[in-house]
Amino acid sequence: MLSSDSRPETAVLVIYTGGTAGMAYNKRGELVPMNFEQIRKKMPELRQLNMQVEVQSLGEPIDSSNVSIQDWLRIAALIEENYARYDGFVVLHGTDTMAYSAAALSFLLENLGKAVVFTGAQVPVGGIRTDARRNLVTALEFAAARHPLAGTVRVPEVGLFFNDVLIRGNRAKKVESQQYNAFRSENYPPLARAGIELDFDDKHLRPLPAAPLRVHQRLCEHVTILPLFPGLTERMVRSQLLAEGLRGAVLETYGSGNAPTAPWFLRCLRDATDQGVYLLNVSQCEEGRVLQGRYETSAYLTDLGVLGGADITREAAITKLMYVLGLEQPVADTRRLLTHDLRGEITPA
Repeated sequence: MLSSDSRPETAVLVIYTGGTAGMAYNKRGELVPMNFEQIRKKMPELRQLNMQVEVQSLGEPIDSSNVSIQDWLRIAALIEENYARYDGFVVLHGTDTMAYSAAALSFLLENLGKAVVFTGAQVPVGGIRTDARRNLVTALEFAAARHPLAGTVRVPEVGLFFNDVLIRGNRAKKVESQQYNAFRSENYPPLARAGIELDFDDKHLRPLPAAPLRVHQRLCEHVTILPLFPGLTERMVRSQLLAEGLRGAVLETYGSGNAPTAPWFLRCLRDATDQGVYLLNVSQCEEGRVLQGRYETSAYLTDLGVLGGADITREAAITKLMYVLGLEQPVADTRRLLTHDLRGEITPA
């Protein structure tokens, strides 16, 4: 347990999964994971925070490229088990799949009334120019933040903090691997910025929920992503959309949701929807939204049963498919859930 000498006003739980922030160089010059006790020794500034900080690990630190659905469910379960004991949560995570994990947790944690802040680093905590210290310390401050007058939770949602910007977890996308500004939210403003003070944009934060936390523990793994490109063949499309057991697919289309009008492509979509596969139309563009029917090349998609994904990101779309299909709802309810905003992941038209 880490705490300052003064009586801590808030308690935050750090869930340590691994990632670059918690790595160090071995004798061969390779990056290898450290345990959190080693990280703590490199961050004496944690002791200066006026909060109680405790740590739980998922087990052996993992590279985020190896994160699985089971890891998401374990993080959600840890938050549920400790929800009453802590005022907020920080998930220390590798950057490569952090946006997927943050989106998944946003759906698993229904009626979330406390902050769950994902963060990590581009440079290991032992590096001279590391961003790990600033990211972790500030993520802890956001997780513990309260309204100065009301004393209520300031960030009652899943967020992702990186390089002085807090963004909604299910709006995040990793866009950079060599610079510190690794994440961006193209279609939704930042929730807050960290300068000399923490500057919140309250009108873009989610309100406190009226119902108690409900943690879901089921995700459907029978989903896929099909990016469209010139030269895509019928054989490749059928191998994905008509794969045995498939229940849902994200179609990454052109522009505002446009796709080929070749007869074979239309047949593939029809055959997939006839087999009960839910198809969610998401634009390949980082900005803007899907507008099915705006052009002739997307007008037929609705008739074929394809669902418009509005301005949802790839990361949120695939994890939302996993979540909604895991609910095992009737067809009409499933289609409604997939196209409506559930956790702030899409902007209503």
